[in-house]
Amino acid sequence: MGVIGHTPAEDASRGRSASIWDVARVAGVSQQTVSRVINGKGRVSEATRAKVLQVIAELGYRPNKLARMLAGGPVRSVTVLTSDTALYGAAATLRGMEEAARTAGFSVGISVLERDTVQPDVTVRLNRPGEAVMVIAFDDAGVRALTSLPPDVPVAAAVERRPDTEAPDPWQVWLDDRAAAAHATRYLLSLGHRTVHYVAIPSSTSDLPQRTQGWMDALKAAGRPVPEPLQGGWTPRSGYLAVRDQVADRSVTAILCGNDDLALGVMRAAREAGRDIPGDLSVVGFDDSPPSAYLNPSLTTVRLDFEGLGRACFDLLHRRLEPQTAPAFPTWSEPELIVRESSGPAPA
Repeated sequence: MGVIGHTPAEDASRGRSASIWDVARVAGVSQQTVSRVINGKGRVSEATRAKVLQVIAELGYRPNKLARMLAGGPVRSVTVLTSDTALYGAAATLRGMEEAARTAGFSVGISVLERDTVQPDVTVRLNRPGEAVMVIAFDDAGVRALTSLPPDVPVAAAVERRPDTEAPDPWQVWLDDRAAAAHATRYLLSLGHRTVHYVAIPSSTSDLPQRTQGWMDALKAAGRPVPEPLQGGWTPRSGYLAVRDQVADRSVTAILCGNDDLALGVMRAAREAGRDIPGDLSVVGFDDSPPSAYLNPSLTTVRLDFEGLGRACFDLLHRRLEPQTAPAFPTWSEPELIVRESSGPAPA
C-alpha cells in the first residue's frame, strides 16, 4: 500500500516499486486478472488486457519473472492455489504471500479453485511442471488441492487448523482460532455477562469450526450455560437474519460473532430491536477487518495476522527451496483481542 495521499505512481517515484496489487487497484480489476495478463494464461477480454498493460506501463511495474528473463538469470516462480480471493482472511493471506515472494525475487501466479467440483489433477494449474506451490487451505477445495499434489512438488500451506497429529506437517502454518475465540468469550464473561451467545461461520474442513469450539470451551470451563450456536454465513445479511429473533430477548446480553461482517448484521438487528450497544448488549467480532474500527460504535474484535501468516507460509516454502538464504524461523503475530466501543459491562 502506498503512503496515504499519494498515488502508486508517486510512490514509485519515491523509490517504492509498484506491486501487482497496485496494478489491480488502479486498473479496477482483480489481482488474478493481472496475473493472467502477465502470464498470458486464462480468459481476459482485449479491452481489459489493454487497460492492465497500460497501467503496468504507467506504474513501471516489472514482474519478477520478466526482470529475470531480461537479465538472463533463472526464473523463480510460485503458484498460489486458493478458492477465494474475496473474503477478508483469504485475501489478506494471499496479499502476504505475494508481498513476501516479490521481496524475495519470486514471481507469483494465482490459480482459483472451483469450490464445488473435484479437481482431478491440480498440476495442470501450475505454470511449469514441478513448480513450487502455496495453498490457502481454509476450505474443502484448498484441502483437496493440498492432498492431491504429487509428493515431488515443493509445497507450503496456510491451513484452517492445527492438524490432529502429534507431529504436524512442518510445511504448514495456521492461526489458533480456537484459543482466540475462548479468550474473547472469557473477556465477555469477565464483564459480568451470564453467558455468551455465538453466531457461527461455516466450516468446510471439520464438523465443528475452531472458533465455535473455542467459544464452547470457555463457557464449559466457566460452568456457564452453552446456548445453541446460531448458524450464520459470511455476510452482514446472514448475521442479521440469524439473530433477528434473539436480540429482542433482553436476557441476551453478549454475542460473539464468527467474523466482523456477521457482527455488522447483528448490530443492525439490535438497533431495530431497540437494544443499546454496548449499554445492554455487547457485540464482539472476529478478524479485525479494516472497517471494524470505523463502525458506530466501533467494533471490539479479534485481530488475526492473516498477512503475517501469508508471509510465513512463503518463508517456509523459501526455506524448502533455498535453505541457505531463506529466513530460518518464519514468524507471525498471535491473535489479539482489540477492545473498542461495542462491548461493555453486563446491564444491571
